[in-house]
Amino acid sequence: MKINTAKFVISNTDVKKCPQEKLPEYAFIGRSNVGKSSLINMLTNHGSLAKISNKPGKTQLINHFIINNNWFLVDLPGYGYAKVSKKQRSKFQDIIFDYFNKRLHLVNTFVLIDVRHEPQKIDLEFMQFLGENGIPFSIIFTKADKLAKTKVVKNVKNYTNEMLKIWETMPKYFISSSVDKTGKKEILDYISEINQTLIK
Repeated sequence: MKINTAKFVISNTDVKKCPQEKLPEYAFIGRSNVGKSSLINMLTNHGSLAKISNKPGKTQLINHFIINNNWFLVDLPGYGYAKVSKKQRSKFQDIIFDYFNKRLHLVNTFVLIDVRHEPQKIDLEFMQFLGENGIPFSIIFTKADKLAKTKVVKNVKNYTNEMLKIWETMPKYFISSSVDKTGKKEILDYISEINQTLIK
């Protein structure tokens, strides 16, 4: 897939105010500081579509972007560590769960995981939540450029072993880097494949 246009549509905390067009949505979510904004900008060929910050927890709203005028990319608040109050963190979680429970046109959620780290309990629990609620998802391992390829393979294997303790099969996953654009073609082609299956 080639992305020709990527435009910001709306930011909000109320799912009822999300776009009403019946277009497929692809949500991107992960722990704070996982490199989500950089990945979104890399995928869309746009240097500043998603706001990048050195401060974790920057994304605090549901952000909709329309891509090629035929599908939505949704940038969701991160879960996990962020330098905000407990009340604010609770608000983030409410926004996220409300989105997943009510958005009828969500066709896939990309869960971003920093490939540099060992399997994190919060990531595993979040993916279990998606699975238990019948929400389709894939994994994007980010920041692959920060490690040697052998270490990337080892860390992904560690995640696979951990997930297969409760999952029958490993969800579809991608290895990416916003620096050298690793995974860009594979992720966009995957979205294109799903979109093709939705055409009646």
